[in-house]
Amino acid sequence: MKDVTVVGAGPIGLAIAWRCATRGMAVEVVDDGRRGAWHASAGMLGPVAEAYFGEAALTAFLVESARRWPAFAAELGAEEVGYRTEGTLVVALTGDDLAEAERLRAYQTGLGLPITALRPTQLRDREPLLSPRVRGGAHAPDDHQVDPRRLVPALRRAAAAAGATIVREPGPARVTVIAAGTGSAALTGLPVRPVKGQIIRLRAPGQQPPGFSHVIRGYADGRHIYLVPRLDGEVVVGATVEERADAQVTAGGVAELLRAAGDLVPEIYEYELAEAIAGHRPGTPDNAPLIGTHGDGVIVATGHYRHGIVLTPLTADLVADLVETGEPDPMLGPYAPGRFA
Repeated sequence: MKDVTVVGAGPIGLAIAWRCATRGMAVEVVDDGRRGAWHASAGMLGPVAEAYFGEAALTAFLVESARRWPAFAAELGAEEVGYRTEGTLVVALTGDDLAEAERLRAYQTGLGLPITALRPTQLRDREPLLSPRVRGGAHAPDDHQVDPRRLVPALRRAAAAAGATIVREPGPARVTVIAAGTGSAALTGLPVRPVKGQIIRLRAPGQQPPGFSHVIRGYADGRHIYLVPRLDGEVVVGATVEERADAQVTAGGVAELLRAAGDLVPEIYEYELAEAIAGHRPGTPDNAPLIGTHGDGVIVATGHYRHGIVLTPLTADLVADLVETGEPDPMLGPYAPGRFA
């Protein structure tokens, strides 16, 4: 009998398996072969720019996990997983966009988060490709990025090197960890729903790095958009937010993303359209994760919604602690699965 069976082979599940295996536990990971939300994810590590009204406790959780990311990435190989630290620019196109961005920045500053307002000239000094129409924005230096499509294979290798095995069907175990994203609902009965997001991937000409290096989170005539540049020339542009379970990529969704992104960085209209894809974020009624015990011998780590990548290190550490000691860390209090009972 294994000590731990982890159901789910995305970043959360693999990181939990890795952490448990490095503590000497016998671990297996159940991988059904399907790609989860991570395959579509842009990989932003943005606790500051993602800090929204009424989510102060969740923001503190995100900040703590982001604080662990440099060491986590270093263990896996920072270059290997595409970890980049140029920071994030928040960019507003119109006066109304700027007013919205400024309201949120004032809230974020009030939480003590590092984000600095910038004038249009200061934004273009950092990223000359930004549209001359941009009205203002801010810089969040601690909001970084990683490439999930490189992260997952790296975590598989790390988990395997630590002794974890990858299987198709679960075997008997002392503890079962459910980290199956939207599939967790059927396995646990918990309220995890799919929230569809359409994302496109562009490629800069000549396989060269894009002409900008910061993650750009934009407000473009009322539309919210992000552009995430990769050193291999890729730019990830996203994302729609749809309360739907289908995986259809629509012409309207792609057009909306391209129009908003092109309004902020006009050069991207010259980039190759490499991929259009839809994924499903695992959402919960309060948009916060479900992490903790869920009956005898069962732990859940799911419902991370749009924060799964940034929360990977902290979730893995806390779940490994819980498996090992049987006692939940106080940080998990707000995310106990029983809160929806």
